[in-house]
Amino acid sequence: MRKSLLLLALLVLLGGCTWGINPDPGSNSVRTVWTGDVTGCRDLGKITVSVMSRVGPFDRNDIKVRDELQVQARNSAMSMHADTIKPLGDPVEGSQAWEAYVCGSRQAGPGYSPAPAQNPGNQPPQSPPQQSGGFQTYPAQGG
Repeated sequence: MRKSLLLLALLVLLGGCTWGINPDPGSNSVRTVWTGDVTGCRDLGKITVSVMSRVGPFDRNDIKVRDELQVQARNSAMSMHADTIKPLGDPVEGSQAWEAYVCGSRQAGPGYSPAPAQNPGNQPPQSPPQQSGGFQTYPAQGG
């Protein structure tokens, strides 16, 4: 009985862990379009990725599974020279299909995760225009 409880505790702890799926260098520049339009983008093909969604009889955290699927899709998109990905459906048992696109600098509309701002030639960043209410916004640095 004691061994069973120890094994159960170990499985529960492992269920909350990430599985070492890390972004490849440059994959953070791949945009994720959730509901936006990809009209005008060139379709490069389908990507199917999968991660463990269960540890023994226990389901892993859905948010972590989805995050790891997106990281894997971005990593795969980099090897295809894509700059945009879009899910083709919800994850099913730890697997998800994505479509990869080349959209250039064109913004894909609402529902995308923007790529980091480019700074060619290490020029000093320009201040964005003043917004109503006296507030100013600046792009986030780093990643």
